Amino acid sequence: MGAGSRTLAVLGPTNTGKTSYAIERMLAHETGVIGLPLRLLAREVYDRIVALRGPSAVALVTGEERIAPDRARYRVCTVEAMPERSGADFVAVDEIQLCTDPDRGHVFTDRLLRMRGARETQFLGSATMRGVIRELVPEAEFRSRERMSRLSHAGRRRMARMPPRSAIVGFSVQSVYEIAELLRRRKGGAAVVMGALSPRTRNAQVELYQNGEVDYLVATDAIGMGLNLDVRHVAFSSLEKFDGRRMRALEPDEIGQIAGRAGRGETHGTFGVTGTAPDMHPALARAVSEHRYAPVAALQWRNSDLDYSGTRPLLASLERHSQDPRLIRARASDDLQALMDLAGAAEVAGRATGEAAVRLLWDVCRIPDFRKTGRGEHCALLERVFVCIHDSGALPDDWLAAQIRRIDREDGGIEALSMRLAFVRTLTYLTQRRGWVENESHWREVARAVEDRLSDALHAALIQRFVDRRTSALMRRLGQREAPLTQMGDSGEIMVDGERLGRLEGFRFVPDASGAEASALRQASARAIAPRLALEAERFRGAPDSELAITPGGELAWRGCAVGALIAGDDPLRPGIRESIDDSAGPEVVQAVRARLQIFVGAQIAELLAPLLGVQRDESLLGGARGLGYRLAESLGVLERAEAAGEIGSLDQEARAGLRRHGVRFGQHTVFFPALLKPAPTALRLVLWAVFAGRGEFPDPPPPGLVTVPAQNVRDGSREAWRLRGYRLAGERAIRVDMLERLADLLREQDGAGGFEATADMLSITGLTLEQFADLMVGLGYAAARGERKKPAPAPDAPAAQVDAEPSSASAADGDAGAADAGAAAAAERIAVSSGTAADPAMAAAFAAESIAESSGTIAGEPAAAAADANKEESEVFYTFTRPRSGAGRGRGGGRADRRGGAAKGKRPEKGPGKGKRKAAAARPRPAKKPKIDPSNPFASALKDLRDRM
Repeated sequence: MGAGSRTLAVLGPTNTGKTSYAIERMLAHETGVIGLPLRLLAREVYDRIVALRGPSAVALVTGEERIAPDRARYRVCTVEAMPERSGADFVAVDEIQLCTDPDRGHVFTDRLLRMRGARETQFLGSATMRGVIRELVPEAEFRSRERMSRLSHAGRRRMARMPPRSAIVGFSVQSVYEIAELLRRRKGGAAVVMGALSPRTRNAQVELYQNGEVDYLVATDAIGMGLNLDVRHVAFSSLEKFDGRRMRALEPDEIGQIAGRAGRGETHGTFGVTGTAPDMHPALARAVSEHRYAPVAALQWRNSDLDYSGTRPLLASLERHSQDPRLIRARASDDLQALMDLAGAAEVAGRATGEAAVRLLWDVCRIPDFRKTGRGEHCALLERVFVCIHDSGALPDDWLAAQIRRIDREDGGIEALSMRLAFVRTLTYLTQRRGWVENESHWREVARAVEDRLSDALHAALIQRFVDRRTSALMRRLGQREAPLTQMGDSGEIMVDGERLGRLEGFRFVPDASGAEASALRQASARAIAPRLALEAERFRGAPDSELAITPGGELAWRGCAVGALIAGDDPLRPGIRESIDDSAGPEVVQAVRARLQIFVGAQIAELLAPLLGVQRDESLLGGARGLGYRLAESLGVLERAEAAGEIGSLDQEARAGLRRHGVRFGQHTVFFPALLKPAPTALRLVLWAVFAGRGEFPDPPPPGLVTVPAQNVRDGSREAWRLRGYRLAGERAIRVDMLERLADLLREQDGAGGFEATADMLSITGLTLEQFADLMVGLGYAAARGERKKPAPAPDAPAAQVDAEPSSASAADGDAGAADAGAAAAAERIAVSSGTAADPAMAAAFAAESIAESSGTIAGEPAAAAADANKEESEVFYTFTRPRSGAGRGRGGGRADRRGGAAKGKRPEKGPGKGKRKAAAARPRPAKKPKIDPSNPFASALKDLRDRM
């Protein structure tokens, strides 16, 4: 150190520009050396100086990398790689507070005590070092620097709500990977920075973060060592770390060193905790924000005046204690432990004699354990290296080639690539030592090429695992406040700048992901799809009603996609509406969709349920008629007569006529609107009822066109649900209420204590076989007695059984179809019930003729077989039905007083033309009337041909 040399301690918190000041001072001298704590930081500083002075003026020397131009004037090194006698004008050591580090502190302490520049020396670090530097380096001058930005405590933040440009710190490789994986799912991705990465991989990851491709950085505490990154918030995932010996709590100054990475230049920064880390104590948070830490009282130290006369003297000199109480002997580090192990090995002990051999052994022991494969395996490698160099003067080429071949592979995942990189780092370190390999330049190039390939492969693997480029690219565009180009395909897929994000289903965005990834994609695309939602809302506003529908589940669909749902209102006919719209849509979109849905729902109710609205609004209906009209509206058009017996009994003929004008039919069992039994009104009625009643499941609508249906295996088989379907539950089947009333008209004509049998009319109306009809009658409360008898031979010219084509005057007055039409349709429905499929007209006609001909034993389509069996005695099954007594079954079929259609409580029954006088015995067979053929009936022609043949 020259007489005019100056020693300066530049102390202060992070973001004070200490390193930049040292670089500026070094370049003011002819030559200089700067030592940095990490090779990653050394590479960063090297690149900065190269940009200012050119590559020929700067050398980079680390344990694994050596770039040494012949005319280099400045050297950028790791602290361990600093030359002991550099002769440079300027010397600087960064992060001098690492003198207290249990593993590496003795190296920094040695540089503090022994490293000086010819003209200027600088020690850069924390203000906690002021006292101990003043005592150990009395000639040092002190210069304090203030932080250029404010650092404040932000408390706890969940990972899902982590702000952009954040660094999340983990203290193990596993935790770093777990955090990065979580950020990929929730935020689109993160860059990974660890000290174990190669410089090439680290720089690529940093560039990924710095250029904004990802907004999050996951790192170890290595980022606290002076790495200059655009970080605005630092979050600690833990407040303790494993220091190589044990788990311990982070010291306040360690937390401050890492948290201080937040905020660069004059940009303010924040820090806090996340994940499983406990909340930071207020006193600790305040100390970090104000940069107030306990001063350093003692430094880690190891004797540098070593005795190489033998392994034992060397070990003794390394374990020597300092006489200065401020210098604490460092614990046994990896190199000292390796020396202890190798000194006792037979292969080493016989060779480690003499100063040169002992020096070689110590240099070999200082090879870093990059591989972390265990103490024993590492010592085995060191022993092999020492023996080869000692015996042959250099490592054999074939051994180096074999090691290179073993690791020169780019397959595998992150863990495999990281392991191979650790191996190649060891080889790179060996090739950097002078005289350890014969062809140094060749093997350095080979090792560097392998490291570069593995580094690139690792970078690609990190991106593949921890970065969702689609989401991160979109978030980057939105973060730059650019307007992304949004397009929508014919099937609703959303494309942003050529990247498919998902699809629009109605007014909801469905991302092409699931779980947390879907949440991140939805959050990222919110701004991009908002204009598209507004455009879709305009289209929806002008969409015709034919594009909208009310589904059986109560949803409101547009072009097959749910855009809303019905909710309970004050009245079944006035339901509420809940829109199904993405959160990114603005209030204008919500209002437009709501208004269009309200118009559509109102129009559907007005069109399909018009009789209900009409009877409610008819002010000419007075008294009981008006009350019954409201009862019908509340019951959505189908009301059991027994439930309104009092109101019906109080009606006079004028009141009844007023209700009939709106389409009301007064049946024996049910008061209903025949027009509302069609499929569309029935489906809407079921939905409105389920919504208003708040039922968890919506009842299945009945199959269209069927008179009777099985009552099993349907959603909601309750009696109330069947009423709303327009059916009456009768045992294991349900019969449509209008056909039940027609059947009741036929049953009223039967009388006598002996009971009656089913007629062809009854079977034709219900579309059932005789066995099925018997079950139905039992379900309606009738008794059914089964019997067998001899089947009479048919007369040659006997007329076929006929169906009464003339409806009762009551049915005609209510607008019912003719019996012939009903018979043909019932035949078709009978086939559909039996087969579970829609009836074919020809099959239906044949089946109807078969039903009619059963009584005579002749089956249409089989005349030859019938004639051949005419002389044989055959038996047939018949049922005798008996009316319910004392109101039995009337809970299902109406009040007893209503047998002839009249009111309960002895009131005069409702009179209907065509009733006629009752027969003396209902069981006496009667010739059936031949029905008239309705030319509009699709089965008329087939029925006529069959009857002609019969």
